[in-house]
Amino acid sequence: MIDMGLVVVGAAGRMGQTLVRLIHETPGARLAGAIEREGAAALGKDAGELAGVGPLGVAITDDPLPAFAKADGVLDFSVPAATVQFAGYAAQARIVHVIGTTGCTPEDDAKIAAAARHATIVKSGNMSLGVNLLSVLVKQAAAALGPDYDIEVLEMHHRNKVDAPSGTALLLGQAAAAGRDIALADNSVRVRDGVTGPRPAGSIGFATLRGGSVIGEHSVIFAGGGERIVLSHHAEDRGLFARGAITAALWARDKKPGLYSMLDVLGLEG
Repeated sequence: MIDMGLVVVGAAGRMGQTLVRLIHETPGARLAGAIEREGAAALGKDAGELAGVGPLGVAITDDPLPAFAKADGVLDFSVPAATVQFAGYAAQARIVHVIGTTGCTPEDDAKIAAAARHATIVKSGNMSLGVNLLSVLVKQAAAALGPDYDIEVLEMHHRNKVDAPSGTALLLGQAAAAGRDIALADNSVRVRDGVTGPRPAGSIGFATLRGGSVIGEHSVIFAGGGERIVLSHHAEDRGLFARGAITAALWARDKKPGLYSMLDVLGLEG
């Protein structure tokens, strides 16, 4: 089979450069396009040279349409407004769209779901095998332990992360809510300040830490009478998210249009 041509969105950023490097190293994949925002300093530069793998003959551009037209898929760790736009372009081109963007609103998600009628979209708050396995374990633990155990999701990221709670924290919170057969939106506590009163029974709490260069740390705490059960994941290399995204794209290449998750890619039962 011909190598899958992939477009990297945000190719000059840390994640973008990691994606370019790993695409270059991955059998069955090749870099077909590199996108940056209008006015970016990297426009016109060779994406391979910028990523440290040598010239690949792919210049960074701010015009996604020609790149999408000649590609088989796009890897997107950008911002919600751009991701919604890219989902529309992917639908027009009938290509794979792997979305690692976090912070999407329900309205954004609805537009992405609409695009999935024509594009094969894999969307996840986290692309790593470990986190997605953790989400399955969290769902099982929440179901087994029941409402007598309070659930708290604790996460920490680097100082430059702009959304909170993280997409991974929300993914884990959704897993816990699914295990208890409740709606996360109606049972989550995102902020505590001042005299809050007792903890609402059955709620799922979130705590957010920001600082330094932390790639990502997540823990789900089940606190019961006389004991705590803690399920955790610590990301030590940004490459694990990039490898997951490339794996998702290669998996999705022969799939019908639709909205998939990393649980589908990894064959894990949610």
